[in-house]
Formats: sequence, structure tokens, C-alpha cells
Amino acid sequence: MKMTGNTILITGGTSGIGLGLALRLHEAGNKVIVAGRRKELLDEITAKYPGIDALTLDVADPASIARARETVAASHPELNVLVNNAGIMLRENLLDPADLPVAEDHVTINLLGTIRMTYAFLPLLAGKDDAVVMNVTSALAFVPYPSTPAYSTTRAALHSFSESLRVQLTAADAGVQVIEMAPPGVRTTLLGQEDNEHAMPLDDFLTQALDLLREKPDAKEIVVEGARFIRDAVATGSYDDVLAMIAGS
Repeated sequence: MKMTGNTILITGGTSGIGLGLALRLHEAGNKVIVAGRRKELLDEITAKYPGIDALTLDVADPASIARARETVAASHPELNVLVNNAGIMLRENLLDPADLPVAEDHVTINLLGTIRMTYAFLPLLAGKDDAVVMNVTSALAFVPYPSTPAYSTTRAALHSFSESLRVQLTAADAGVQVIEMAPPGVRTTLLGQEDNEHAMPLDDFLTQALDLLREKPDAKEIVVEGARFIRDAVATGSYDDVLAMIAGS
């Protein structure tokens, strides 16, 4: 992925990693469109950061995705980068039937939302110079956090989806790079981690992740050092130990 001169759409762009990426990529000389459900937050962002555009989008709603695609096709025909970042992370008790809707929401937003966005926007990206689909997953795609089983499951599924997407696009010579960004726990409002001393400061994560992108523009995965031991747990033979550690956190 080139680091400047892109037109980038970022879902879940009103807070956390999504907003952080939007601001850093805007500063680097890219046209950035932040997408989210809450118009008041979008309005605040565009007022505070001139040059960033906003798009009302609910990835849980197929009709909203279809409208967003038509809007972007008309307003930003030069779009060449899609960052699928929108998602939720909530705890579940698998012994409590009342938590089933929580699990279903994770599948609808985290998994189906990304899949639907990819199907909708790939035709806009194919054939563009330096086209990219970036899926923001999690280190928990590789070792789950048992307190958030549906979240971890959707991230593992998106890892698999990203792998298949990359192979298909390469075989079709579509000219679209697929990047998976797999963060560790980061100090954001996701799962209330903004004050968690064990989570990585957001600015540190963004700096390291974007440095990796600059160093390896053809990267398939962006995994910062703090997430590497989880990403590589199977390969290093430490999976059981890492799972026990995560389960106890």
C-alpha cells in the first residue's frame, strides 16, 4: 500500500483505531472518508478536521451499504482503498440464553458487515492504481479471548476470509492488494479498554502499524510487536500457554 495520494474509505471511523487511522492517513496526504452510524460524530469530525469527508453508514444494514456505495461512486470515483474497521466487542456468558442476541450482533456487524462491504465496494476498486482492501481483525483471530467468544470467532473468520479474498484477487489479476491488520488490545472504548494498563496506547499502535506499512508496502499482514506472540502462538508451540494467559486476564 502506498502511503500518500490515496482516496480511502474507513468504516467505524468515528472513534478508536478507525479515527486514529483516518487522522494519520489524512495528515500523510490522502483523501479520507470516515464512515459511521452517528451523524453527530461525523459532523464533529469534519468540522474539526477540514478536508476529511464523512459518510453515514450502518454496516449491519445491507440497504445502508448499497446507498453508501452509490454515494461514494458518485462523489469519490477515484476511491482506491477500503478499510473495513467497523466492529463491536462485548462479553458473553455462553451459559446464559439471553446473550445469544449479543453473539448474533457480532456476526452481523463484524463478519457480515465486512463481507457485504467487500462485495459492494470491490467493483469500485478493481482496476484502480494501488487498490487495497484492508481488513482490521485482531490478534484474537489466532488465540481467542474466552470472555468474548463471538468477537474472537468473527475475527478468526475474517482472517480466513481475507486469505481467500487475497488468493481469488491474485488469481483474477484484479490488481487489489489485501492487507490484514491484527491489533493487540489497544486503549480504546472497545470493551472499555481506554484506561487498561495492559492494552497498548493508541498512538503507539498507530505509529508502529503505519511504520510497518511504510517498511513493507506489499505486506499481507500488519502485526505489531505486542501482538506477535499471539499471532505466532501455534507456530511457536505456545498456544495453550497463551490461551491460558488470555483467559486469566
